[in-house]
Amino acid sequence: MNAVNHPVSKVSTLRWLLKREYWENRGGFLYAPFIAGIASLVMSTVGIVIGLFVLRRAASQGDLHINNSDIQVNGLDLDLLTRQLDPKDLVELGNGLDATLALSSAWPFVVLGFVVFFYCLGALYDDRRDRSILFWKSLPLSDTQTVLSKLISAVLVAPIIAVVASIVTMLCFLVVISIVALTHGGDPMALIWGPSSPLLLAAGHLSWIPVFMLWSLPTVGWLLLCSSWAKSKPFLWAVMLPLFAGIVVSTTKVMGLFDMTSGWFWQHIVGRLLLGTIPGVELAYRPEAAMSRDSIVELLSPSHQLGALALPEIWIGAAVGIAFIFIAIRLRRRAGEI
Repeated sequence: MNAVNHPVSKVSTLRWLLKREYWENRGGFLYAPFIAGIASLVMSTVGIVIGLFVLRRAASQGDLHINNSDIQVNGLDLDLLTRQLDPKDLVELGNGLDATLALSSAWPFVVLGFVVFFYCLGALYDDRRDRSILFWKSLPLSDTQTVLSKLISAVLVAPIIAVVASIVTMLCFLVVISIVALTHGGDPMALIWGPSSPLLLAAGHLSWIPVFMLWSLPTVGWLLLCSSWAKSKPFLWAVMLPLFAGIVVSTTKVMGLFDMTSGWFWQHIVGRLLLGTIPGVELAYRPEAAMSRDSIVELLSPSHQLGALALPEIWIGAAVGIAFIFIAIRLRRRAGEI
């Protein structure tokens, strides 16, 4: 009986290419954000221990006052402190906790910016440098599938893992401070989980993923273009060309012909080409009205995050990024030995 050979679908091929990208870059995609989260937890825990030592010392000396009253605490009793908090104090406590949670969960995002930037720089350059491109071109794989697998890895796979690492870090930090509260007579539900908004922050992180996908496209496309084109040192080409263009525009005052300043060029051209992989940089392009929020939860809420999709800059930049990716695919088809 003759075996029937079924052609492999394009979707299945792309899925295997994505697995290949993940396996080859697991250190940056998976380990780096979680290690950053662990480092954040360790440093936060050390800070808490130092803070508790200072508070305990002040309490033992009778220097710890509640609400600037005459009540002094001779021991660190969080239950007593909690009973003295009025509704306004609880709101301020919640805002402070939310800001701390956002800060503790930011480390995986910082790592994400560097991982995606340097991953894109080497994505199409490394296999030309070591000549493994000849092997991949001998397989029934199209250059479009290869480039798209690297694009999806950069704008979807990496941020999803970073968001998961960020949420896990945030929840672990909540557990740490809950244990601290319990060991000092406090009620974690009333003192920590009630005033804070971890679920809203987590929802905001998840809703940020489509914003990152679109906002990072011009930077990712530009880096992939340089990676597919540069014969050597793609980092220098990718960084120096926009910087040199910005210097020329600034010195020649050419933007004055369009009633614009050179600052516009640096922000909307140089910045979009080089800084798009840095999480949160899109906030600098938001109108001041959109930035006026009373709390960190409102600033990072899903509605505010997704509000960035209404910015014209995000769609114009996405169109430019797609054009860069198209050129990168064309260059990949004609790629040979370096």
